[in-house]
Amino acid sequence: MMIDLKENKLVLASKSPRRNELLKGLGVDFTVRSKDTDESFPMDMDPFEVAGYLSKKKADAFVDELADDEIILTADTVVILDGQILNKPADEQEACEMIAALSGKVHHVVTGITIGKSSHLVTKQDVVKVHFKELCKEEINYYVKNFLPFDKAGAYGIQEWIGYIAVDRIEGSFYTVMGLPVHLVYEELKCIL
Repeated sequence: MMIDLKENKLVLASKSPRRNELLKGLGVDFTVRSKDTDESFPMDMDPFEVAGYLSKKKADAFVDELADDEIILTADTVVILDGQILNKPADEQEACEMIAALSGKVHHVVTGITIGKSSHLVTKQDVVKVHFKELCKEEINYYVKNFLPFDKAGAYGIQEWIGYIAVDRIEGSFYTVMGLPVHLVYEELKCIL
């Protein structure tokens, strides 16, 4: 293990199974805690700043509960197409509409992380360009019906079938698109410890 938490305890504040899986890949011990937090943001905010803003908001919800030896890690991911944020779809129809909008275009995925102790939190963001090929209606419907991407920003998971067939290329970290820029988490943990 490259990171020794020493006497510290890492807390992943996320319900996401993908973030849990990615953090395990770093080889550090951690516990998971979650609470529902308000994910609203100012409507005039630059869409490229929203992920960091929301990850900080999530961390702030835990700060008063952290023990002195606990390090909090929160994250938020947004998908941006033509300057607009595509949130998690409300239903099957909205999921199909989102993927149809992404079809044949380049979009951005921004994942923000907030990490640190209650006395000092750091927020970082990572931006990735994702190139989608043209998709037919049948491909979109198949994905939505079989993978139910209602818990995913932009209505897709790059690690799933749609990523295999639709992602032509990415410019940046695959793991950022999955929901956790693990390289940033690693660097920040090294700075804290």
